[in-house]
Amino acid sequence: MQKTLVTTTAIALAMMAALPAAAETTIRLSTYVNEADIRYEGFTHFAKLVAEKTGGSVKVEVFPSATLHGWSEGVDSLQGGVSDISWINADNRLPCYAVTSLYPAQVSLENQIALDAAYAELMRAEAANVGLVPLLNSNYSYDQEWWFEEPIADIGNLDGKLVRSIGPLVSMMIETWGGEPVFVAPKEVFQSAERGVVDGINMGVATYSSWKLWTVMPYMVNANLFYGNIMYMMNKAKFDALTPEEQAAMIEAATETETWLQPRYEAWVDQQVGNAVMTGGGQAVSIPAEQTAALLASVNEKWSATVDEACGPELAGQVRALLASHAP
Repeated sequence: MQKTLVTTTAIALAMMAALPAAAETTIRLSTYVNEADIRYEGFTHFAKLVAEKTGGSVKVEVFPSATLHGWSEGVDSLQGGVSDISWINADNRLPCYAVTSLYPAQVSLENQIALDAAYAELMRAEAANVGLVPLLNSNYSYDQEWWFEEPIADIGNLDGKLVRSIGPLVSMMIETWGGEPVFVAPKEVFQSAERGVVDGINMGVATYSSWKLWTVMPYMVNANLFYGNIMYMMNKAKFDALTPEEQAAMIEAATETETWLQPRYEAWVDQQVGNAVMTGGGQAVSIPAEQTAALLASVNEKWSATVDEACGPELAGQVRALLASHAP
């Protein structure tokens, strides 16, 4: 009897040892992108890398389609424990980030990973002040563009059109060009466009395509007006509670994911535009470089004053110098 008990215990212990170790820490990552978006694959890739690099001690759970919180609630969600990693929109608690995460500038994306990392570093101290840590950089500056139901002769003359805006810079652009900005969360844009709540849309091509918006506003103006970086930040207390090795693994996984995703993201965006034009009745028009320069000139002076006030002259100058160093 005793021998049988010992044998049974040994077998049970051996089976337990063979099982994968349970994660000691679970990280909830919230994103507004849905599962049809190529960026969702990026987040699942990030989760896989974190598990591998931490030996399973950290598990990342991905929540798509804004299921944990709405568009403007990233900071609240992280501070309140609803999520552990979230996208951060233009929030007044991050005044410099709010006015520079989407910036009127023409930049080369040839070295985008380094550009995004340098920008995140400039925002690190401000993020720490509200208990956040920059972690993942969204490379959506590749595809932040404009859509209308019918062709528009001049995006600089919106003639009273109601245009969906994502933040203060875009609102200022729309107003400067004679339109009226309207805020609509990403997953509500289809209904707004379909019902005539807006006459135009400013949005990233990836998000636009994922929400099937080509069918309601098929005319795209490719204006190349922005550097954009909606950062995914992490609750600092949660990050600090990780071991130094786990922290390093999270950072490495984030950088490797950005590098892995960039070519896939750009190819996917190009494919969505191509499919819409070839088979979906869409139109995509690129404006001349001189028109882009004129549009930027119409807003840059006013926006520079806004950035100086929000960031302070020194940090504002560092942001502008960084973007200038990546000019085409």
